[in-house]
Amino acid sequence: MAIQWFPGHMHLTRQAIMERVKEIDVVIEVLDARLPGSSANPLLQEMTGHKPRLKILNKQDLADAAQTRAWLDWYNAQSETRAIALDASEPAPTKRLIEQCKLLAPSRGGMAKPMRVLICGVPNVGKSTLINSMSGKSQAKTGNEAGVTKLEQRIVLADDFYLWDTPGMLWPRIIVEKSGFNLAASGAVGRNAYDEELVALELLLYLQKHYAAMLEQRYKLGLGDAEIAALHDDELLALIGKKRGAVMSGGRVNLQKAAELVLTDFRDATIGRITLETPAEFEAWLAEGRLKDAERQAKKDARAAQRKRPSRPPRTEEGAVARAGQARAAGRPQAAAKAPKKPR
Repeated sequence: MAIQWFPGHMHLTRQAIMERVKEIDVVIEVLDARLPGSSANPLLQEMTGHKPRLKILNKQDLADAAQTRAWLDWYNAQSETRAIALDASEPAPTKRLIEQCKLLAPSRGGMAKPMRVLICGVPNVGKSTLINSMSGKSQAKTGNEAGVTKLEQRIVLADDFYLWDTPGMLWPRIIVEKSGFNLAASGAVGRNAYDEELVALELLLYLQKHYAAMLEQRYKLGLGDAEIAALHDDELLALIGKKRGAVMSGGRVNLQKAAELVLTDFRDATIGRITLETPAEFEAWLAEGRLKDAERQAKKDARAAQRKRPSRPPRTEEGAVARAGQARAAGRPQAAAKAPKKPR
């Protein structure tokens, strides 16, 4: 099941970014530190071209610290890119951001050439909370769900530093299937775009392999790491539901309720500090996604070419006479062309 979510206001955001980026010095992209690859918008990369970019791995306090370091190294190795990690407890995020932006655009600064920065991110990545922390007041709406910010707004962080905030935006088609599930698990996708039970099962499948001990500690399953890893994901979800009291009459487990519990526990880091992808894993998923997308496009092009193939032209009197002449020249018998009907 491919998860897709691109409501109308995101199309307007894309248009606004394309207009704004012409006069921007640095692009800040806020990522979710628990899914730094999946929460990076490929559409933003296309729209901003070669503008210097600062990647902020936000919510680092919810993510696996070792994996956050690996992702910072991965992003900092890219050209015209710097990456830092932040969280809600950061005492002075404004200073760090201004410093990093000046390193990316050293020719900007001062009243004559103020720094102009565009800040973007997928929905529910914590961008608005970060902006409010930087500005010292509630200038951006916040909420633990996707799609709270709907309008672009300018925020002055210093006399010579202007920040343009944009609504959270995904991209029209997510080609990495695993990224769709990870974005849904984090809350970046609208609830009407995915099945919570399927997303919870995909989440548990990854946690079984990489964070089995945390699952045992949170849900008291009475199993070792190997036993947890060996369970089928739907068996594990049912066991968690039973342990957490998501049981209906007759002793049946309410799997929908169990899925909601697992997703909430992940989003709140109640299970623990978790990262759902490594740089190597994401690169492999991306390569597979691009291959499948190329195959899909090739099939689409083939169908389009088939539809455009010229059809056999209709028979006409002139054509019939010409065919008769060709047949006589070749010595083949040919039926005489019919004379046109006289009008009544």
